[in-house]
Amino acid sequence: MNNTAAWQDFNDAEAQNNFTLLPKGLIVPVRMTIKPGGIDDLSRGWTGGYATRAKESDSVYLNCEFVITAGEHAKRKVWSLIGLYSSKGSEWSNMGRSFIRAILNSARGLSEKDTSPRAVEARRIRGFIDLDGIEFVARIDVEKDSNGDPKNVIKFAVTPDHKEYQGLQAPAAPGASAGFQHTSAFQPAAAFQPPATAPAANNWRHPQQQAAPGQGYQQNVVPAQSQQQTTPAQGQQNGAGAFARPAWAQ
Repeated sequence: MNNTAAWQDFNDAEAQNNFTLLPKGLIVPVRMTIKPGGIDDLSRGWTGGYATRAKESDSVYLNCEFVITAGEHAKRKVWSLIGLYSSKGSEWSNMGRSFIRAILNSARGLSEKDTSPRAVEARRIRGFIDLDGIEFVARIDVEKDSNGDPKNVIKFAVTPDHKEYQGLQAPAAPGASAGFQHTSAFQPAAAFQPPATAPAANNWRHPQQQAAPGQGYQQNVVPAQSQQQTTPAQGQQNGAGAFARPAWAQ
């Protein structure tokens, strides 16, 4: 269809999205992606331009999109922030670190109580690049937006310690009937391998192009050659002792 017809004949237009709220407490498998905000600070371990600084304050966060990967609500999206810094105190960043820890536990099949060397290594990342595209089990919540209207958020990752994780239903195999196939427990799959590349530079502005931050958080701008990602820790590489991903994440 040519451009003129596209704006005169709407029979082939996609149906509009359903913006009804997802049920509070719904357990779903999701894929998380981070919208880069161009903020780096090597002294805090923020690399790759993933962090975002709020316009109305000095708070810094990860701007995340979660896409439901399977089930009745597949392809639905939820947006939430993961706190990294606030001049008001450490609660914002502590909540962010706790959430990321739970995300890693969920994605890599780790119990909260697991303190083995393998688990300790699996909770380490090279940088935020390892969280961009990570898949895990999440719980849907509902809160009010700035206008007082309800919206869906994700602030809780479901780990193998929860029965909802153990009983998660995996997507049906190709060619199988529609719906789900039940998995009664976590099943180790292929070993996790961190992504090898950083996000495309044309999706975000380099920190040196950002406006100077206000009082509070001070951004450390570093030369471009210093912003390369470090190599992953030895325990994260595929092979003996490598941690596995749940079957639903395949």
